[in-house]
Amino acid sequence: MTITNNPIANYFKTSYHELVKVTWPTREEATRHALLVIGLSLAMAAFFGIVDYLLSKGLEKLIVK
Repeated sequence: MTITNNPIANYFKTSYHELVKVTWPTREEATRHALLVIGLSLAMAAFFGIVDYLLSKGLEKLIVK
């Protein structure tokens, strides 16, 4: 790898050489991880929705009394 005086060309050359070293996930791994992220996001949304509902009902009962 040669370093040139042009910083933009140097950036692209070094970026290319670094990308060659990357171990990319397989299609199945990427799909599995994406589904895991979606599932966990939905579970967290449901959890926080339930907590929000319960806290708002509890606060409502405290204020109304």
